[in-house]
Formats: sequence, structure tokens, C-alpha cells
Amino acid sequence: MALIGIAVLITPVPLLVQLALLKMRVVLLLLLVSAGSVGAEPEKGLPRRLSCVRCCGPSEQPVSIISSRHTRMSSNPYPVPKVQPTIDITILKGEKGEMGEKGFPGAAGKDGERGLRGLNGRKGQKGQPGPQGHSCKQLFAAFSVGRRKPLHSSDYFQHVTFDTEFVNLYQHFNMFSGKFFCYVAGIYYFSLNVHTWNFKETYVHLMRNAQPAAILYAQPSDRSIMQSQSLMLDLQEGDEVWVRLFKRERENAIYSEESDVYIIFNGHLVKPAVEE
Repeated sequence: MALIGIAVLITPVPLLVQLALLKMRVVLLLLLVSAGSVGAEPEKGLPRRLSCVRCCGPSEQPVSIISSRHTRMSSNPYPVPKVQPTIDITILKGEKGEMGEKGFPGAAGKDGERGLRGLNGRKGQKGQPGPQGHSCKQLFAAFSVGRRKPLHSSDYFQHVTFDTEFVNLYQHFNMFSGKFFCYVAGIYYFSLNVHTWNFKETYVHLMRNAQPAAILYAQPSDRSIMQSQSLMLDLQEGDEVWVRLFKRERENAIYSEESDVYIIFNGHLVKPAVEE
């Protein structure tokens, strides 16, 4: 019907009029086409209602839209950095409190290993002077004593005493006991001379304290002879030196006379241990 109307209007007219009419026809045609499309899809402007389609098996539970969205968000290749707040403790710190009472001492631990030797300390101050020494003590000692009487060893050991004093410096030799007492420590020289008895053995010990230091010996003979022994001893203060006879199976004796001295015991200090 519309086409018939348009055909009726086409008549011989001038060119400008024809152009105007052509424009009107085009506009009218466009209006008709748009009106037809509106009539064919009256519900295009309204939102469609989505229909559900089963995508899983009967035993599986359908995944909700929210959980699937959360899964997509959690699998984001660019995660959001976590922000952890920090608190400045110095702002919250209070004033320093008072010192508490001292606690009980703990148990003693095990001894550790010995450490390295330390450096030498500084030299100390000079000490006080010591006690005053014996001003009367002389660093000398010497004696020479003899015996005018003969002696036989009736006992196992026979102590030899002397009755003649030749030299006894500072009385270091005791004539009663027959022993030399060391008052000055040092090196001493001692000598012993005896006269043997015919057909009798001579066996004499030169003693230091309770130990024999040397032996003077002569075998029995039909002739009497002079026999001697000497030695040096390093004595300490308080040591004693003396002479004794030693008896064995045979008779032991030393000979002397009242008119002559055949038995002589000598000793003197060679070098004191501490010199002035």
C-alpha cells in the first residue's frame, strides 16, 4: 500500500522538485523500516531471563557464582601486598623502675680449665729489713784433739772420746761427748790418725750424725803402724762429727800411751756457706 502511494506521486516535475521528493522518499522509507523492526522485536529492550544448563554430574554439587568468583580472585597473578602495622614500643615504654632486692647466690659451678699464664706483674716495693744477726758469731771453726789412753772395743760399737785438747776454736768440739758440733754451715776438712795394736784388727768409723762417712782399717799384724784417714764434708748447722770403733769376729783396738799421743782427730772450716 505504501508502494502504491509512492508510485502515484511520481509525475513529471522539474529537477529540483524531483530531488526534494527523492529525499522525502528516502526518509519515509527509513521510517517504515525502523517501524517494522520495532514491531518484530517488541521485547528487545527488556533484560533476558537466563536459563540454567546442567554442567555437572548428578552426584556433584553445583559451584556457586560467589565461590567461583572468589576462586578467580584468589588465583590473581598479581596479589595485593599485605600491610602489617608496626608499633613503636618506645612510645609505650614507661619510666625505669627502682632496683629490686639482691637475690640469693646460686650454686657454685664446676671448676673451669686452667687458663694461660699471665704477664709478669710489676716489681713490688722493697721489704722491711730482717732481724739483726748474731754479731758475735764468727765464720771460723777449727779443732785438734788427741787421746793418750788405748781403747779396746768391748761392745758392738765403742764411742771414742778424747782427753787432750790442742786447738778448740770457740769450743765447737765438746770434750765431754767427743763430738764436733757444727755452728757455721759450710765445707769442712777432717783427718783421723791412729796407731794400730800388734796382732789386733783396727776398724774405725768416722761418723756424720748417725751415719758412717768414712772407714779407717788395718789388718792384724806382728808390727804396729800409724794409720790415717781424711775427707771433706759439706755440713749444715747442727750436724755432728765423731769417731767410733766397730767390732767384728776378731778383737779390735787402737794403741796409745800416757807419755805420747798416738790418736789425733783434726777438723777445720774451709769455706762457710754464707760469707759476710
